[in-house]
Amino acid sequence: MSNKPLLKWTSHPFREFPILSVFLLIFMVALAWILWQITVVNWEMPIFYFIGIFAFFFSLITYFIPTTYNLYEHKIEVFYWFVRIERRYEDFGCYYIDKKGVMLSTFTQPRRLDPFRGLSLRFTREKNEKEELLEILERKIGNKQ
Repeated sequence: MSNKPLLKWTSHPFREFPILSVFLLIFMVALAWILWQITVVNWEMPIFYFIGIFAFFFSLITYFIPTTYNLYEHKIEVFYWFVRIERRYEDFGCYYIDKKGVMLSTFTQPRRLDPFRGLSLRFTREKNEKEELLEILERKIGNKQ
């Protein structure tokens, strides 16, 4: 079994989409200010502010950090800063292209649970990896929707 990946790429949306990133940062600052006014100034409950801001920022963390994807002969590895997700191709029943990349579904047909049970492989801005990725997924999973 080879340790060399069939395909490897890194996606970093914060750096690849600078205009969208600026708007997102402006929105986040505005939301933080509004929540501060409501929870701390009006309600005098700063714990709600810190819990809400933490949950909001944490839900967007994959946009701000680089994500590295490695496709091997029998598995897929996704690396975030300190988190490594490893899944076998057999775990997936189908795959389909969405706006930002490819969604690997654990079902044989696309379902609403895919963001929770499946695995999303995000393209880079140039989409250099798209053709080779789709080729590998066709060989390994085969059920394109």
